[in-house]
Amino acid sequence: MTKDELKKYNGKNGMPVYVAYECKIYDVSDSDMWTGGEHIGTHNAGVDLTAEIDDAPHDDRVLERFKVVGELEE
Repeated sequence: MTKDELKKYNGKNGMPVYVAYECKIYDVSDSDMWTGGEHIGTHNAGVDLTAEIDDAPHDDRVLERFKVVGELEE
C-alpha cells in the first residue's frame, strides 16, 4: 500500500483505522485509544507513525496486539 492509499483508512466516514510502523500496516480500529481516527488528540490515523513512536509514552510492542493488514511501500 502506498502512503496515499493509507490516507484513506483514517477512521472517518466508516473507514477502518490503519496506521503504519516500520513498513507494516496495522488495523487499530478496535482500539478505544483510536476513537474517530484520532489517538488521544495527538496522532491521526492513515499515516506512518514510525518517526513519532519514540515520543509516545509506550513502546512499539503495543502494536503487537493488532492485526497486520499489509505493508507500506517506501
